[in-house]
Amino acid sequence: MGLRRLRSSMQLKGALLAHPFRLLVDLVYPPGCVVCGVATGSHGGLCPKCWSGLRFIERPYCEVLGTPFSHDLGSGILSAEAIANPPPFDRLRSAAFHDEPIRQLVHGLKYRDRTDLAPMMAKWMLRAGDGMVERCDGILPVPLHPSRMFSRKFNQAAELARHIAQQSGKGLLPATLVRIKRTRQQVGLGAAARQENVRGAFALGPGRDNEVFGKRLVLVDDVYTTGATVAAAAKVLRKAGAADITVLTFARAL
Repeated sequence: MGLRRLRSSMQLKGALLAHPFRLLVDLVYPPGCVVCGVATGSHGGLCPKCWSGLRFIERPYCEVLGTPFSHDLGSGILSAEAIANPPPFDRLRSAAFHDEPIRQLVHGLKYRDRTDLAPMMAKWMLRAGDGMVERCDGILPVPLHPSRMFSRKFNQAAELARHIAQQSGKGLLPATLVRIKRTRQQVGLGAAARQENVRGAFALGPGRDNEVFGKRLVLVDDVYTTGATVAAAAKVLRKAGAADITVLTFARAL
């Protein structure tokens, strides 16, 4: 009983010592909505207006492409696109639609170095993963070309993958897939141009075959638009013998 009281006393003292520091941080950096900046009660949250603007992707949806259906057609139903043009991965899952304020979160992470957003975004992605993260053998990001990594300083997909791995307890495979071709920005390109742009862009890292062959993998990216980038990456993983590939993105453009 004495040991339990001692632990409680130490925890209380730690909380009291930390409290003034938190007050100082809040004074210097007042808590605000991560999207619009309006004052909120705590750091790392959204205001009611921005929260109400989120559109999370929920069932019913296509079991392969994750495309939402307007009404429930039963379990295992596929969209016409998935039947006519099966992707090189097994399934796609995304947390939310790529509209406001989701777009602001994506741009904050990608272009404004808001890496503090990644844990929250990863949490939503883990929820959207449909249990695939829990059943996978490894998590890997869509890689950047070294020259772009040098200019951008970090890879937003790698940040998301890192936090998903931490939150799920699954292994992170940051060097399994590499980008060997410097491609143009996909923004502004049509579907055919996007496919051509990323053709031959990816390869397995040296000596990484055993991390892929026979494994269940989760491939992480920030936004799914036409699917050209993740398809090109998935083809490399499939050719290397991946048993199951789930593509998991934060946002989905429809």
